[in-house]
Amino acid sequence: MPASPSTARAINDRLALTLLQQEGALTAGQLKQLTGLSRPTVADLVERLTASGLIAVVGESGEQRRGPNARLYGIVADRACLAALDIRTESVSVLVSDLVGRVLAEGSVPVGPEAGEAAAVEQAVALVERTATKAAASGGGRLHTVGIGAPGLVDPSSGELRDTAGLPAWHRRLVAAVQERFPQARVSVENETNLAALAEQREGAARDRDTFVLLWLGHGCGAAVVLDGSLRRGASGGTGEIGFLPVPGTPGLPSATDCAGGYHSLVAAAAITELAGQHGLLPTGLTGPGPAAAALVGEAVRGAGEGGEVTPGRREAGGDPSVPKEGAGPRSVGGDRRAGATGHDGPADDRPPASVEARFLDALAGRIAVGVAAVVAVLDPGRVVLGGEIGAAGGDALATRVEERLRRMSPLATEVRASVLGGEAVLRGALLTARERAQDELFAPRER
Repeated sequence: MPASPSTARAINDRLALTLLQQEGALTAGQLKQLTGLSRPTVADLVERLTASGLIAVVGESGEQRRGPNARLYGIVADRACLAALDIRTESVSVLVSDLVGRVLAEGSVPVGPEAGEAAAVEQAVALVERTATKAAASGGGRLHTVGIGAPGLVDPSSGELRDTAGLPAWHRRLVAAVQERFPQARVSVENETNLAALAEQREGAARDRDTFVLLWLGHGCGAAVVLDGSLRRGASGGTGEIGFLPVPGTPGLPSATDCAGGYHSLVAAAAITELAGQHGLLPTGLTGPGPAAAALVGEAVRGAGEGGEVTPGRREAGGDPSVPKEGAGPRSVGGDRRAGATGHDGPADDRPPASVEARFLDALAGRIAVGVAAVVAVLDPGRVVLGGEIGAAGGDALATRVEERLRRMSPLATEVRASVLGGEAVLRGALLTARERAQDELFAPRER
């Protein structure tokens, strides 16, 4: 059944606006070429979108040799502002952009554990207000849509952040407080790892994939699953709660209210910092488990040399390959190579000795591969992206090590890639979702 004239116009308008969003300013001729629509149809939609205040003439192409230059049309970017929030356990970050994604203002504020619930909420909301005010001073419009990324489960039926054990109570209150302070804005919340995956798919390490898994490595750990182009949330919104995955190498099992004993105990920031200490690598001048762990991994990559050798890790007789030899005292990351450590299975040979940093990366890769292998066995995603600040800090050196171990553990071919966006992925994902929600409304011109 053919579409009605009004439906056809709406489809054509949205197609043109999407192209202007992706490509920037275009002439009517370029819109005709990219859409495949007839010249009269393009002329009608340009007139309609201009009258609706969605697009405007922003310049001239300057490409024609005879006659007047063709007009360039672009989206009226300041028609509305969008805000993206990244809520962490001890901080909040926010950025405000126009409709085409140009960042107008941004900021962050620490929220210490000593702050009460009400004070934490007020600090975060005040940050949003200050940032929105700066954006307005830079020529932005009213705040139309707010996208929030937060740890924890989001109820798939209500879209609300669930009361999750181990997360600050102010997280749940903040969403309602932002809506109360900005009653005209559309406020939505999504799991932080899911937003990071959407950003990596659109702008980062999974741009060419419609099926992949993002493993978030930061203060805690989590996974986002994208299958056949769609983000999968699960019946209760808990798809990817990989921190609760029972794994070997932990002192016990996780419980329904505590992921200690699960995969979290191997790869969360505190566990990585402890592992580095076992190898004699100590953080200097950093506070907070997340930043310290990311800095340790980044310095270890640099200390191991560019790219870092993939060394499976030698198991001392009766010992643990993740623990340095007796007598090796702690030191700061980036030091000299240890003599006598081969970093290979079996007895020492004539291969170059592995550095302390390389041995630490080997041990960390072994831990990460345990969870990745479980995900691959169930989902067969073809690609796993190591995200979060720690995944980005490990870069190709860590990703290559994990992939090498995965090949020994699984018959399913899987690429392991480092995040391109790192810790910024949550904000980017929140901004992308806010922009799409705003466009659903603003880019639907009323019938004239």
